[in-house]
Amino acid sequence: MANARDIIKRPVVTERTTDLMAENKYTFEVDPRANKTEIKKAIEEIFDGTEVANVNTMNYKGKFKRFGRYTGYTRKRKKAIVELTQDSKEIEFFEA
Repeated sequence: MANARDIIKRPVVTERTTDLMAENKYTFEVDPRANKTEIKKAIEEIFDGTEVANVNTMNYKGKFKRFGRYTGYTRKRKKAIVELTQDSKEIEFFEA
C-alpha cells in the first residue's frame, strides 16, 4: 500500500458511529488487504494533528444477492474503528 488515500476509502456515518465519536472513536471503511499498522499510519497522515491509540478491524463477507435469474455476491468489505488519544485533535467530517 503506497498511498494513504488508497487505504482509507471513506468514513462510515451511521447513528451508532456518531455516538462513538463522543468517545473519540471514528469508523472508516478501509482496503481489505490493509493491516492495523497501515491503517494507523494512514489516519495520522491524512488527518494532521491526530494520534491513534488503538485500531480495531472487522471483515465482512459479501452477501449473496439475486436479481431475476442473475445471481452473485456483493463485494467484501473491511471496517476499522480508530480510537484517538485524549490530547489529539478531533476529526471533522461535517464542516459547519
